[in-house]
Amino acid sequence: MTENIFADAPADLVLADRVAGRLYTDPEIFEQEMTRIFERTWVWVAHESELPGPGTFKSTYVGRQPVIVSRDRKGALHTLLNRCRHRGASLCEKPRGKANGFTCPYHAWSYGLDGTLRGIPYPDGYEGVADKKDLSLRKLRTESYGGMVFATFDEGIEPLADFLGDAKLWLDRFMKQGGGYPIKVLGKHQFRFRGNWKIQLENTTDGYHFPIVHRSWMASVDAETADMMSFMTDPAAITHALGNGHSVMQMVPEHSDLDADDGSEPLQARFDHVVAELSRTLDDAAVRKLVRAMHGTGFNLNLFPNVSMSAAFFRVLRPISVDETLIEHIAIGPDGPPELDVVNRERLRIHEHFQGPFGFGTPDDAEGWDRVQRGAQAAPDMPILVNRGLGREKDDEHGWPTAHVTDETGMRAAYRMWKQMMSDD
Repeated sequence: MTENIFADAPADLVLADRVAGRLYTDPEIFEQEMTRIFERTWVWVAHESELPGPGTFKSTYVGRQPVIVSRDRKGALHTLLNRCRHRGASLCEKPRGKANGFTCPYHAWSYGLDGTLRGIPYPDGYEGVADKKDLSLRKLRTESYGGMVFATFDEGIEPLADFLGDAKLWLDRFMKQGGGYPIKVLGKHQFRFRGNWKIQLENTTDGYHFPIVHRSWMASVDAETADMMSFMTDPAAITHALGNGHSVMQMVPEHSDLDADDGSEPLQARFDHVVAELSRTLDDAAVRKLVRAMHGTGFNLNLFPNVSMSAAFFRVLRPISVDETLIEHIAIGPDGPPELDVVNRERLRIHEHFQGPFGFGTPDDAEGWDRVQRGAQAAPDMPILVNRGLGREKDDEHGWPTAHVTDETGMRAAYRMWKQMMSDD
């Protein structure tokens, strides 16, 4: 029989070096997470390139609540609850598109791009009953930073920039992989795994698993790429906590800031065809900047609670239930003139090779996540250990813990935030 070292309150299930296994399996804890975390903090909903002009929209979720992210005629961004104010029908089932507004298919109540109620059919039955301004769609507070759009149900929350805090530096660095051009979404795919959302949250800053789980991918790439990702014994490869549950894992420190290039690093031979095509219209410096960023940045940035900016793509998690999570992998590339098409084609091939549904990385990761969920059913109060590297953590100049890239500093950072939010009334 396993001794239970945890108290009953959800916040007491997280200790400094371990968490209770039932954090993955208890439906009551999951329900509290949806209200205490996903409805009380900033949740990523879109990249601005997905809303390129007035009238564009995207359907998504904040936690389990369906929302529409829209850009109105003046260019302002809005996040609207995807629920008609009349009888509660969903307004929009399309994943993305362009529209003048949103009309309920049930009784044709219509709303503007900013959620304002515009019209009610046969209004003669509503005299003195309905005031249009009181029946607009519920609107979430929406802010963006660096092209990343977040929304929250909490109107009194701190500004997004404050919530991101020290993560802003890394977000800025991540966006440099456009090679001097803005970043845009190139494509996406999604899948579900039979496991709790926190299992995936842990994975993005888990350098410890990489050479074990991803052996097949390491064997499939060229020697230069494999050498670049051989970071397990590199003392310069480190993980930082960044506050508010955010963290960054630097796998390839020399690619952390793509502007810091002294010109000595040779471009990989596998990209010679890209160099040749770009060189027809761009100078050597511009070509080098684009090609050197082909693999993205040398780090994974985890933004609590639902999005990571992982080397060269976005990974978004959406909790479905205590033991089911939807994952969306979003490929990105530079948004520029047609001559950059060769760059984005190559970036998509790289993305497919690892993150794609038939790639090497995603199936291996998902199998690991599934198995953690299955294993956690046994002795649910037995601790899940997140203690690797705890004894060698040191505070950086900002006061946040820093340790080796294989250490579980990022997980501990996320669980500190989880504990704080689950303690709040």
